[in-house]
Amino acid sequence: MHKSAPYVALEHDHREIDRAIEDFVGKLRAGVLETEVLTRALEKLRRHIYLEEVIVFPPIREAGMVMPIFVMMREHGQLWRTMDTLDGLLAASDTDRIEAACGVLLDQLHEHNSKEEPIVYPHIDIDLTAHMRAELTRFVETGRAPEGWVCRHASGVGAMSGPADEN
Repeated sequence: MHKSAPYVALEHDHREIDRAIEDFVGKLRAGVLETEVLTRALEKLRRHIYLEEVIVFPPIREAGMVMPIFVMMREHGQLWRTMDTLDGLLAASDTDRIEAACGVLLDQLHEHNSKEEPIVYPHIDIDLTAHMRAELTRFVETGRAPEGWVCRHASGVGAMSGPADEN
C-alpha cells in the first residue's frame, strides 16, 4: 500500500514523540532530570492531537467513520489528561511519579497508535481532498496549535458513559 506524504509525516510524529519520551525516561533512570526534553515531547504531542482533531478527523468522520474517530478523540482526551498530570509532576520534580506517568503515557500511545495508523490514516488519501492534504502537509511542516487550545475530550466531557467506557 502506498502511503501519502501526510500519512508518513503523521506516523513519523508518532515515532518521534515515543522516542523522545523513552529517551527522557532512560535519562531519568540514570539520575538526570531533563524536563525540557519531556516538555518538548508533550508540546509536540499536543500539536499532533490538534492537527488530527482539526484537520484530519472532520472529513474522515463526515465520510462515515464516526465510531473510529470518536474512539480516537476519546483516547486523545485520556492522553491529554496524562500529559496534564505530567506537567504537574514536572513542576514538583517528583521523579518516581514522573517515570510512572511516562510509562502510562507510552502505554496509551502504543495502544492508540496501533489503531490509528492502520484504521484512520489510510483514509487521509480517501476522504481528504487534495487541498486538505496540502493544508495538512503545510501544518505538519510549519503549523502551531492556537495558544490555550485543548482537545475536546480532555475534561472527560462528551465521553461515553457506561460499560464500554469502564476500561
